[in-house]
Amino acid sequence: MAGENPELLAPAGSPACALAAFEAGADAVYAGLAKFNARERGENFDPGTMARVVDLAHRTGKKLYLTLNTLVKEQELPEVAELLESIRIISPDALLVQDLGVLRLVREYFPSLELHASTQMGFHNSAGFAVAEKLGVSRVVLERQVTLEELAEIRKRTSLEIEVFIHGALCCSLSGMCLFSSYLGGHSGNRGKCKQPCRRRYFSKNGNGFFFSPQDLCMAEYIPQLRALGVQSLKIEGRLRQPDYVDAVVRAYRLLLDAPESEYPSALSEARAILAGTCGRKWSSGFAEKASFATLVKSDSAGAAGLRCGSVEELRENGFYFTASRRLGAGDRLRIQPRSGEDGPALTVTKMFVNDGPARRAKAGDRVFVCCDKPVPPGGMIFKIGTSFPDRRRQLEALPERRKKLDLALELDAAKLRVVCTNAPLGDMEFPLDLAPAEKHAADAQMLQAAFAEADSDVFALGRCGCTIRGAYFLPAAVLKAVRREFWSRVKETLKPDAVFDPESGVGLVRFREDYLKLKPAYTLPEHLRETVSLKPRGAEPADRLALRADGVFTVNKASDEAILPDFCPEEKLPALRKAVERAYQAGIRRFRVTSLYGLELLTPYKDIFIIASTPLPVCSSMAAAELARFGVNRVMAHIELEKEAVAALREHSPLEVELYRLGRPGLLTTRAELPVEGPFSDNRGNGFEVRSDGRTGLSRIYPQKVVSVPRMEGIFDFYDLTNANWKNAETTAFNFDLGLM
Repeated sequence: MAGENPELLAPAGSPACALAAFEAGADAVYAGLAKFNARERGENFDPGTMARVVDLAHRTGKKLYLTLNTLVKEQELPEVAELLESIRIISPDALLVQDLGVLRLVREYFPSLELHASTQMGFHNSAGFAVAEKLGVSRVVLERQVTLEELAEIRKRTSLEIEVFIHGALCCSLSGMCLFSSYLGGHSGNRGKCKQPCRRRYFSKNGNGFFFSPQDLCMAEYIPQLRALGVQSLKIEGRLRQPDYVDAVVRAYRLLLDAPESEYPSALSEARAILAGTCGRKWSSGFAEKASFATLVKSDSAGAAGLRCGSVEELRENGFYFTASRRLGAGDRLRIQPRSGEDGPALTVTKMFVNDGPARRAKAGDRVFVCCDKPVPPGGMIFKIGTSFPDRRRQLEALPERRKKLDLALELDAAKLRVVCTNAPLGDMEFPLDLAPAEKHAADAQMLQAAFAEADSDVFALGRCGCTIRGAYFLPAAVLKAVRREFWSRVKETLKPDAVFDPESGVGLVRFREDYLKLKPAYTLPEHLRETVSLKPRGAEPADRLALRADGVFTVNKASDEAILPDFCPEEKLPALRKAVERAYQAGIRRFRVTSLYGLELLTPYKDIFIIASTPLPVCSSMAAAELARFGVNRVMAHIELEKEAVAALREHSPLEVELYRLGRPGLLTTRAELPVEGPFSDNRGNGFEVRSDGRTGLSRIYPQKVVSVPRMEGIFDFYDLTNANWKNAETTAFNFDLGLM
C-alpha cells in the first residue's frame, strides 16, 4: 500500500496499560501524571514509574508522550512550573498540551521538551495549523470532527506532523469547546474532570432519549486512506480503559498496518473479529465523511459503553441478582448503569453464585448473584466493560531504575577521537586512530551517536551527544566498537553515579519564578472610561449608548463597531471567511474578536487593528495572555468557566487588558453531528436547555435555559452577549463564578 506506515499510538491510563500496549505492537503510548491531564479519573503514573517506562520505551525503540493537556488557572502556574521541571527530568518524547499558558511556560523555560498540540486546542483548518507552527509545536492532534476530505486539503498546506484518532469513544462536542459538565457543577471536561453529561438520558416534548451520545469510532477500513494521506500518527482513545482493551485494540490495528495490500481484506476481517471482543459501544466512522454526521447519534442507544449482560432484578445487602444474557466470569469488570444515564458504579467480579451455587463462570440464561459492597441502582442495566487480564505488578517492579545519563561532546579527526563529558568529572579522553580519507561512506554524527548509545551498563547511559567531525574519514565499525567499549569500561571503573550532575537542574524553574514576580497589571481602567462591548440583536438598543456594537463578520453593517470571527470554519469555507474579513476592514472595522486560534492567522495582514481573544477560546492565565500578545492580541476575555478568584488573579498579572463575560447564554456544547432533538429539553433534575441547529454553518449548539449573569469586577472590561438573552431574564445563574471551577 502507498505511503509509509504511520505510528500506532496507544492509550496508557496506567503503567500496566503501557506494558500491554508495547507488547501488543504499539509504536508509542500517551500517558499522564496525577494532575493536569485530561483523564484525571484514570489511574495514571507517578513520576518515578513514568521515568522507568520512558526508559523501557527507548530501550525497545518506542516512544512515550506525556499529557499535560488541561486548562490551568493563574494560581496554579507555580505548581505547573514545578511539575514541568519534573517532566524535564523524565524526558518524554513529547509533551501534549492544550493551554496556551502551559505551552508558553514550556517553550520559554523548559525548551528541551518537544511540544504536541492536543486535540483540545481545536485546530481544524490550515489557518489553525499555521498558528500551531508559530506556537512552536511539532505535531497537531487533529480536531475529531474534521472529515477525511478536509484533512486531505489541510495536509497539502502544512509541514507539521498530524495525529488522528482512529478508534474509541467520541465526544459529541467540538474539542475544547464543551462547557456542559462544567455548567452542571463545575466539573470541567477542559480540566480532566468531565462527568459525561452527553451520555445521559434527556427529555423533550417529542420524547426522551440519549440525544447527545455518539457511537464509538472505528476507522479500521480507512487505514489505507490515512496512510496515503501522509498522517504521521494513528491514535487510539481509551486512557480510562484497562489493559485487556488496550491489548486487543492495538493487536487489531497492528495487524492492519502490517498487512500487505493483497491481504488487507482478510486482515480487516480478522481485525474486526478481535475488536468485536472489546467492550465498547456500537461502531461508526465518526466524522470521517459528511454523510456520517446524520447517523452518529442514535437517541435510543444507551450512553453506557460495554456489552449488555442483563438488568438488576433483585437487590440484597451484599450484592444483586440478574439473569445473564451473555457469558461472564470471575475477573470480569461490570458497570451498573442507572436508567437515567447518570454515572453508575463499576466493579470487578471477585465472588459470584450461579443458580444459587458458587461458580467461576456463567452462561447466557443463568441466574447470577454477584457479591458487591457498592450501592447498586435498582433496575440498573448491567454492562460488561472488561475481562480479566494478567497481573503485571511483578513486571513493573522488575523495571530497572533510571540510569545516569552522560552528556558527551565527540571530536573526530584522522588521528584521534576525543570524548569530553560535560556533566561528570571524567576528564577528557583521547583514543588514537589512523584513519584514511573516505571514498564512499564517511563517518558521520549519526554513526558516532548510535555507537556510544550502546552503553553496556546498568548504571550509565548516553544523554545528549554532540559531534564535531573535521574531515571525511572512513571509520571501520570494528574500530569504533572497540573505542566505545573502552570508553564505557573506563566510565564504569572510575565514575561514581552520584558524581553525575544535571546542568539544567532548576534553571528554568528559577527563571520562571524570577520573571513571575515581576508581573504587574499592564493597564489601568478608570471608572469613567469603562468600555462595554455589547453584542445585541438587530434593532435592539444597548442599555449604554456608549457601548460598542459587535456583529458576526458576515453580518457587519453601518452600526457595527466590531467583527466577530466564527469559532469553527471548515477548510472549504476559509476563502469566503478571508473575503468577509477584508470587506469588514474596508468598511472601516478596526476591532476584531477571535474565538478560535485559527482566526489569528486570518488577521495577520492587518496591522492597525484591535484584537480581542474571546470565548470559546480559553484564556486562564497571564502566560496565555502573553502568548496571545505575540500575535497582536490587545485584550483577552477571562475564560468563561473561571470563578471570581481566578479571574481576579488573571487581572492582577495579565500583560493584556482583561474582559469578563457579564451576561448571556453561552453555547455549552457545539457539534457537527445531526442531533435527534431541536428546541427545549431537560434533564431528570429539571435543568432546562435548548438545541439550536444552524443549516448555514452545519453546527448544532446546546444553550442553557438560564442566563449567565455575573457582577462587575473592578478593573475589568464588560462583555454582554445578547444574541440569545436580554436584560430582563427571569432565570439567571452565575455559572462557576461563585461555585469555583474544579
